[in-house]
Amino acid sequence: MKKIKVSMILAVMFLFITQLLTAQVLISAKEFTAEKKKDKTMVVIDASAADDYAKSHVMGAVNVPHKALHQEGDVEGLILSPENLAAYFGGKGVSNTSKIVIYDNGTNKAASRVYWILDYLGAENIRILHKDMAQWKAARLPLTRNKTTVKASTFTPNVNSSIIAQASDVKACSGSCILVDVRHISEFDGTSEKPVSDGHIKGAINVEYKEFVNDKGAFKSKDQLTALAEKHGITADKTIILYCATSVRSGIVFVALKEILGYPNVKVYDGAYNEWKAAGNSLVK
Repeated sequence: MKKIKVSMILAVMFLFITQLLTAQVLISAKEFTAEKKKDKTMVVIDASAADDYAKSHVMGAVNVPHKALHQEGDVEGLILSPENLAAYFGGKGVSNTSKIVIYDNGTNKAASRVYWILDYLGAENIRILHKDMAQWKAARLPLTRNKTTVKASTFTPNVNSSIIAQASDVKACSGSCILVDVRHISEFDGTSEKPVSDGHIKGAINVEYKEFVNDKGAFKSKDQLTALAEKHGITADKTIILYCATSVRSGIVFVALKEILGYPNVKVYDGAYNEWKAAGNSLVK
């Protein structure tokens, strides 16, 4: 009986700690402003395209467009090797031990993609700042057009292979594993003309990434996300593999499930639809 009580207490403590940690993944403009004043070593990443960064960005932010982290080649969207990614981030003044806050143009797609890549590389402290201009103005967040000059740092990668899936994992996904296609339904069923789609990977379910955010691009509440996930049979006891065309959109769902809800086994198939099709694997409509 005592062993059962101890197990229950430990389980409750684990759940509480998990909820506490996941709650810290998102940071408001007000919280960010207060922390930035206290901690001058904080690294701020603007994951928007270079053109958007040039127009206006948070003072002190470095620009890391998510496409700069992709390989060149026929398969669009594959990330660089851990060594090359580490060298890139180090050149931007980002180390694996830095306190990092990421934001983008407001959709959270780019920010979530860069978040997942840094998590995969083993960065120890990463959060996402929601871009809500009303909140930014209220918090008096300083903006500028001036490019930030940074001192290079050393990023030592510690690859977290538990959050990335390969094609072999996708092929083996069955039973307690769920494959989730987060693209628009027209891409999923093969009727989309732009981008052209031949359908989806057999066995996948379709839950578009937009369902996880509101009309302003901000993540929905924890209760809303829980209800959405459970509606589609996406539960914490299962291994969840996410994909889209390039896995950029998958980052949104990764953050929602893994970081906000605290699901333990969430992976992104980085090769995604593009790699699957290029390899000659079958697709269904």
